[in-house]
Amino acid sequence: MRIHIAADHAGFELREHLIEHLRQAGHDVVDHGYKEYDALDAYPPVCFSAGQAVVDDEGSLGIVIGGSGNGEQMAANLVKGVRAALVWNESTAELAREHNNANVMALGARQHSIEEATAFVDIFVSTGYDLGSRHQSRIDMMSAYEDGQREFSA
Repeated sequence: MRIHIAADHAGFELREHLIEHLRQAGHDVVDHGYKEYDALDAYPPVCFSAGQAVVDDEGSLGIVIGGSGNGEQMAANLVKGVRAALVWNESTAELAREHNNANVMALGARQHSIEEATAFVDIFVSTGYDLGSRHQSRIDMMSAYEDGQREFSA
């Protein structure tokens, strides 16, 4: 599987680890940066880049990493077609894919050990989504809203 990955300075070391881990597992990893540590860098550009790459590369997934993962999730979700989920435990990693068909996971490097974060990534990447599930109608609503539809029944 192709996986697009990006991180700011807070996620720099975890990103480096995950690139190696995912490549060893046989995945094609595309690094959207930052490629050098800079304590003053900003997460939005690399999150936009990784998110857009996921949208343009059908069937791929993305991982955006920062200190908490919150800002990275928000930035990635600004890219039309991205469904980024903040993952903070094994259950949210699985449910993000299973119920929400998330195509990008956001991860807080300062919130988890490398071992925990790696486990979350492995679960996210290995979990599938059933297009026929009862959850698809909710995803369709979000896509319609993103496309300009503003009226929905509750």
